Amino acid sequence: MPCLLQSLPTTFCFPYPKISQPPPTPNSSVTAGSVATKTATSHGKISKTFRRIQASTTSNTKFKRQEDDYHSTLEALNSKGRFPRKSLGQHYMLNASINEDLTMAANVKEGDVVLEIGPGTGSLTNALVNAGATVLAIEKDPYMAAIVRERFSGLDRVEVLEEDFIRSHIHSHMSTMLASKIPPDGNLHAKVVSNLPFNISTDVIKLLLPMGDIFSEVVLLLQDEAALRFVDSLSKSSEYRPINIFINFYSDPEYKFKVPRTNFFPQPKVDAAVVAFKLKEITDYPQVSTIKSFFSMVNSAFNGKRKMLRKSLQHICSSPEIEAALCSVGLPPTARPEELTLEDFVKLHNLIVKTPFLDHLE
Repeated sequence: MPCLLQSLPTTFCFPYPKISQPPPTPNSSVTAGSVATKTATSHGKISKTFRRIQASTTSNTKFKRQEDDYHSTLEALNSKGRFPRKSLGQHYMLNASINEDLTMAANVKEGDVVLEIGPGTGSLTNALVNAGATVLAIEKDPYMAAIVRERFSGLDRVEVLEEDFIRSHIHSHMSTMLASKIPPDGNLHAKVVSNLPFNISTDVIKLLLPMGDIFSEVVLLLQDEAALRFVDSLSKSSEYRPINIFINFYSDPEYKFKVPRTNFFPQPKVDAAVVAFKLKEITDYPQVSTIKSFFSMVNSAFNGKRKMLRKSLQHICSSPEIEAALCSVGLPPTARPEELTLEDFVKLHNLIVKTPFLDHLE
């Protein structure tokens, strides 16, 4: 791990991390104060290149576009003497072009309201602001929250909340922010664009996807393996889980692009990927008697993944009734949960879930 704590406030004490793109040229501009960096020469020697870095504060009345690269990320960490915290899953993006691509994947444009989870040093926040968005950034780490507040202290289009997103009243926060920006037709939705800590991705997805009344799209940078699993809506896969049913019930997911692990600091053990979840309106949800009873049935079905549904769902109705329902859906009476698509589960639910069961759930 590079030494951050022993460095001076404006000087890095470690070489460039290994990244997929070469260091910027001496004429490139980055944010924060003045910094001395070390660059490898063509002869393999290390020479110091001093460069002037643009101040991060900006006028509220006229925002000047700021460039960003790994210098500003490392300097922000260095200025506070901070190591990325493994317990919070902190891996900071070092490649400004990935932040631009992430912003473009969400089609962020002037006037958009964007929720960002875990802004870290504010590199993605910067890309969102450059695209014209108003950003609500939620950061659990008080040190990182302070960095982002300081970086955008002169800009009223960035608000930073120091909260644990999983426990945050996000619906209330976003409703308040959107209330002052609703256009005449009243059809304004926010977007979510975030480089997520890998260890909370599933929890975040479960919280956000049912919020189609607030968000139109959720674009997340996730662990690549998880990204592939989340967008795979095909049954009979060994990775097929209730989360696949959940994701496709509330959204239309799309795998956008892969992000090699070399673009992060510290470098994780796995690659990442960007996934866009286009959220459905409530009227577009699959028609079930109640959403609560539907997912209760789905979770029960997968509790015994290798069990036949006529056994794992016996607490809802009798085995013969389940077999009859499966046959009417076009499935064998011995069907297992991994064999059913979202549409199959919806049809099965509407056939076997009775009122007494619903009353019990309520």
